[in-house]
Amino acid sequence: MIIKKVSLETVCGITSKLPDSPYPEVAFAGKSNVGKSSLINALMNRKSLARTSAQPGKTQTINYYNINDAVYFVDLPGYGYAKASEEVKAKWGKMIEDYLHKSKQLKAVFLLIDIRHAPSENDRIMYDWIVNQGYHPIIIATKLDKINRSQIQKQVKLIKTTLQVEPDTVIIPFSAETKQGREEIYEIIDGIIDDAMNADINADIE
Repeated sequence: MIIKKVSLETVCGITSKLPDSPYPEVAFAGKSNVGKSSLINALMNRKSLARTSAQPGKTQTINYYNINDAVYFVDLPGYGYAKASEEVKAKWGKMIEDYLHKSKQLKAVFLLIDIRHAPSENDRIMYDWIVNQGYHPIIIATKLDKINRSQIQKQVKLIKTTLQVEPDTVIIPFSAETKQGREEIYEIIDGIIDDAMNADINADIE
């Protein structure tokens, strides 16, 4: 994937209607401070288009980034911030659940998990939500540069067992510092774009 054009096209709040996207969507979910903005910026090849909030856990919007007029990166609100009120947490959950249920163009969900730690209860809930909506989450194990190479397989196994992932679940260790893992993510997204283009061609033929 070569990034030629990027723009923040739509920002949806709790009362906003989800846009009718002309392109396939890939969504990014993860708890606050898991490195979601850093991942999205690395994928967009931009330094700070996806901004981390000055106050962690305060982001309450769904952000749609138009990539090359071919696919949307959809940044979902970070969840699990300990200091957020129960009311705010409920709103985040409702926004994410509504998006997973209602989006007509969602093709894949990337779930970010900090590779240094076992997934939290919130991570397990999110994983189950995504599966229950009919998607097969792709796990991005972030902050890879924070552990020794010898620990990678052990930590990946910990993620698998804690989340009780489905067979053949893809887990990609990723570092925003070194960009390790970025090409594997690009390959998945390129495949989604190709599938969507082929579907459009077949629809035109029919």
